[in-house]
Amino acid sequence: MMTLVAVAYHSGYGHTARLAEAVRTGATAVAGVKAETVPVNGITEEQWSILDAADAIVFGTPTYMGSASPDFHTFARDSVSRWQDQAWEGKLAAGFTNSGSKSGDKLHTLEYLALLAAQHGMLWVSLGLKSGWNASTASEHDLNRLGVWLGAAAQSNIDEGPDLMHDSDLRTAQHLGARVAGYAALLTTAKAA
Repeated sequence: MMTLVAVAYHSGYGHTARLAEAVRTGATAVAGVKAETVPVNGITEEQWSILDAADAIVFGTPTYMGSASPDFHTFARDSVSRWQDQAWEGKLAAGFTNSGSKSGDKLHTLEYLALLAAQHGMLWVSLGLKSGWNASTASEHDLNRLGVWLGAAAQSNIDEGPDLMHDSDLRTAQHLGARVAGYAALLTTAKAA
């Protein structure tokens, strides 16, 4: 059986869109998994149907002023009809975010995404990586260079475009996509059995 992972995201300047693509790439590297990106600003009924059919949804948003972007908050508000019916109950969920600062209160955004998933009855998948770049022998090129465990976090300089994003952050997002897809594929197999 094919497993579907949806990456539901908002991107203001293209950085989060690039992370979403990295998550999708990581997910599709897992055998038997199809992954689709769904930009949530101006989401269509067809795109809502993709989220409803998905085995896992990975949420992504830039961190603006310590929380998800306004467009992502609108998407979350509009998901209330799914919440009322618990249409996403039992699906896997995960999250990623990006900001200009190394910290930038990204943890608060990831907590918000995890809470949104919990309200929908979803099961949260963490990043599952040790912290990188935290010793004299470590490097900024380590996976999880920012030391976040709840989801994938990235830092992008505010005066540079998405083409100059840090490779470590993109590879960390790919890892998250593969991790979510692996667990989603296991659940799909278990449900079929």
